[in-house]
Parts: sequence; C-alpha cells; structure tokens
Amino acid sequence: MHKGKKYVDSAKTIDRSKLYDPAEALSTVVSTAKAKFDETIELHVKLGVDSRHADQQVRGAIVLPHGTGKNVRVAVFAKGAKADEALAAGADIVGAEDLMERIQKENFFEFDVVIATPDMMGIVGRLGRVLGPKGLMPNPKAGTVSMDVAKAVQESKAGKIEYRLDKTNIIHCPIGKASFGAEKLQDNFDALMGAIIKAKPAAAKGQYVRSCVVASTMGPGVKVNAAKLMA
Repeated sequence: MHKGKKYVDSAKTIDRSKLYDPAEALSTVVSTAKAKFDETIELHVKLGVDSRHADQQVRGAIVLPHGTGKNVRVAVFAKGAKADEALAAGADIVGAEDLMERIQKENFFEFDVVIATPDMMGIVGRLGRVLGPKGLMPNPKAGTVSMDVAKAVQESKAGKIEYRLDKTNIIHCPIGKASFGAEKLQDNFDALMGAIIKAKPAAAKGQYVRSCVVASTMGPGVKVNAAKLMA
C-alpha cells in the first residue's frame, strides 16, 4: 500500500519498538497530524477476552470530558410528549413510522446516533439489518434506549461515545481532534481507558489490556505502555 510523503516523514519520528507513556504518545500523535484538515485522534485497544462468549463482552458508553470535536447529528424514535422533549433537547430528526419508512425507502442516513424510547423498539427492530452493520442500533447498555430522551440527546451532543469489541477483540474509538492538544486528549484518553478497565468481565483471564495504540486519521500509530494503564 502506497504511503504519502507526510505519513513516511511522520513514521520516521516514531520508535516502533518503544512503548510510550500516554502523555508522550499523545504529544507525538498531535505532532504527526499534518493533514490539511483537523484530524481525528483514535484509540485502538486489544483486549485479552473472547468476544464470541457472552460473558466476555466489553461494551458501554461514556461522555468524554472534552467531547469528540465532531458535530453529532441525532435521530430519535419517539411519539407525543417524548418527541417534543427530544426536539427541545436538540435532536436533529424525530419521528416514528414515518422515519422508519424514510430510512427504508429513501436510504436516509443523515445522522450519527439513533435514540429510541422503549415502546419504539418494535419499529426500530425492523431496521436492524440496516442500522446494525452501521453500528447505529439503539441499545440500553449504551443509553440509547431510554425514556429520558432529553438526557440521551444532550449526552450524545456533548460527545458521548460507545465502545464495544469488534470480531478481533479490539475496541476502536475517537478521543478527539488534533486541535485539542495533548492535555485535553489525555483527559479523554484517561476517561475512556478508565471505563474500559472498569468494564473488565469477571470471566476474563490473563492479561486484560494486550495492546494500546493511538493514531491520527492519516498518521502512523503510536504504541502506548499498557502495563502502566493497569497499575
């Protein structure tokens, strides 16, 4: 795969054999984010669990102290007073059967988060095949199935992110933008890692955090010393 000149130059400044302290890793990542746009900084954590087993799932949600730097568009499935609450809280799209049809027939996906009241899950469930693969299916564990739609909307807008294992037992999450600087990114990093460590399943055996890497959208990854995170 061809790598651009900026990537190659940035890669030269990183010691691939070194495990960086979090603060140094984040400073390095910010310094290597040289694209013309404000790059997203992502955290990739490989865990010593087996996601095929229900008792070893790691999943949850957290509002990052400084948000993600992204303007989050929120769609809400609700009716009546709950629909009004969602709109008042700042939801971008609110609907019920009409919203379901729009997604099915018009392939409408101009939103980043889907929230639903419990009574709407019968309707939302019919969209499982299209929402599921995009990671948009509302889930009680993530706080996106709730009667308190106002709170759910406000948290999503404030930078709430969901973390979950992929098939290779890795969690991939944004922790902000390069423009945040290392200190704010460190706050977000600490909050997310704290939540992941707290979510350790009782069934997990051996080393829990196997590896941890931070990277910008266009830049190379920087390995973080995982042992220090568990101390």
